[in-house]
Amino acid sequence: MTQYTEDKRDRAVLVGLSAHSLPREECATEASMEELEALLETAGGVCVGMALQNRDAPEARTFIGEGKTAEVKELVRNAGADLVIFDNALSPSQQRVLSEELGVQVLDRAALILDIFAQRARTREGRLQVELAQYQYLLPRLTGMWGHLVRQTASGGKSPIGTRGPGETQLETDRRHIRRKIAKLQEELEQVRRVRATQRQLREKNEVPVVALVGYTNAGKSTLLNALTGAEIPANDRLFDTLDTTTRTLEISDTCTVLLSDTVGFIRKLPHHLVEAFKATLEELSYADLLLHVIDASNPEWREQAEVVEHLVDELGSAGTPRIDVFNKADCYTGDILPHGADIVSLSAKTGQGLDKLLEMIGTRLDTGARRVVLQIPYDQGGLVDLLHRQAKVERVDYGEAIEVTAVCTPVQLGRLRGYIVSGWTPPREFWEE
Repeated sequence: MTQYTEDKRDRAVLVGLSAHSLPREECATEASMEELEALLETAGGVCVGMALQNRDAPEARTFIGEGKTAEVKELVRNAGADLVIFDNALSPSQQRVLSEELGVQVLDRAALILDIFAQRARTREGRLQVELAQYQYLLPRLTGMWGHLVRQTASGGKSPIGTRGPGETQLETDRRHIRRKIAKLQEELEQVRRVRATQRQLREKNEVPVVALVGYTNAGKSTLLNALTGAEIPANDRLFDTLDTTTRTLEISDTCTVLLSDTVGFIRKLPHHLVEAFKATLEELSYADLLLHVIDASNPEWREQAEVVEHLVDELGSAGTPRIDVFNKADCYTGDILPHGADIVSLSAKTGQGLDKLLEMIGTRLDTGARRVVLQIPYDQGGLVDLLHRQAKVERVDYGEAIEVTAVCTPVQLGRLRGYIVSGWTPPREFWEE
């Protein structure tokens, strides 16, 4: 992993292509180039030049065409750059050709995002996911690394000395090694999933609802988590500040407690294998009872960003999960009327404006039917007190003629303990009792 310091920062030229033949979401725009510059800053580099090319279609060999490649080479030389980063995805052969033509290392957006993730991952699970994504990114690029040897060996007649066999052999050796690593990492991540599944079953048994924060990177999810739960998670104004899932308990009301999970931010052109690698973390979305889609209301491109998040949420299988659209940074909103509606709340996690409204909306959607009740339990049934401590929220225990317990119980617990409840809940009447 590259270490960056203030006195030694990678100097990069950023390049993007907008082509009529490319899907709209794959084209580079001024906004996506600005985002690429922010990603570069996050990785510890500095932008020393930028080039945006318009063509009918990408050029097969150099992607941007010979003329533009020469122009970028001149820009690299004049700016003293040691790196060129493309906003678009490059094929392995294009990446190799451009590196040779420009005389410096060439990366695409996916490689830059992977580098940031490698710097930021803190937990073992996060590091496993990043390593898996890096190997999946590297595997198809091995051919490009060894391609010159393969071509020389296969080009008919006598092969040059030193190129008979080893290139292809080394390529296959590397491929096997990386495939073994990928299989091992997938196995370890499957173990993580099993542990998560066990934890999830315990939560479901205790009927604790899960609320997941999703949103574009830097929309303010960690700041909102801190504001709601009093957690002290680092929340900085930079992309991908949170990579490892954080879960905190949030008390909505006296009878409603939920688990609030922060997740990694989404971004346009997120490498597909990175989404695949992070499914162990993002699969929490599939089991969430409610999604809070955090949107940066101060960003002029919030609609495009929200669309990216919606697409990825659908891809992760959570399209049907109830959600609330949370327009954050309302204190910096420049429009006339703040977004509003039945499933919409505008707030500022930084100032606290609108947080009460959000809590009210979460409580309304996640009312589990839990009630605060008083139970009188005979001493010979004392084991029920232990059960309540394990499965309910016990507030008070008094020992008199019987054991009097005040606790917040779920509907299942209310049904099981109905014979001991003296106040706070009346069993529903059966139809024959009407």
